[in-house]
Amino acid sequence: MFYGDLTAYEYLAEDEFTDRESGFRSLSFRPSYLRLNVGWLEAGRPYRMGPVPAVFVQKLGDVQAVQSMNVCLGMHECDLCPPDEIHDGNGEVRIPGAAGVAYAAPFLISHYVAAHHYQPPAVFIEAVLAVDLDAWATARWPDVPFPWIPDDAERLEIE
Repeated sequence: MFYGDLTAYEYLAEDEFTDRESGFRSLSFRPSYLRLNVGWLEAGRPYRMGPVPAVFVQKLGDVQAVQSMNVCLGMHECDLCPPDEIHDGNGEVRIPGAAGVAYAAPFLISHYVAAHHYQPPAVFIEAVLAVDLDAWATARWPDVPFPWIPDDAERLEIE
């Protein structure tokens, strides 16, 4: 699935954070912030390649380890890899940017950076480096340390 970098995200109308510990609790809402695509690559479509700071690669992976966003039931395989190599993902990443802007990336973005030398836009790299990882890593449900979650967000808890 290809979307150009920094174009408006329109894939899903709502954003849903899932509790990473249980998987049975979620927080969903229709975002009022602008979501911009980053890293939605597809075979046969050109993308920017180049070096990225090692600290960015590490931090992006760390964010993905503690954030569970728009997890889908199916898997999306990397079609940039040879058929005998399987890399897949089933969710997205939300990175807060400037006030009222969030970057929407597929979970495969860290693979694209590491394996396919994808170079995300500089504003995305800066936004990832600015994420307060401690806030995400220490947050426990129902706390979701993402700005701009509306007060009327729907919370689902299956016990």
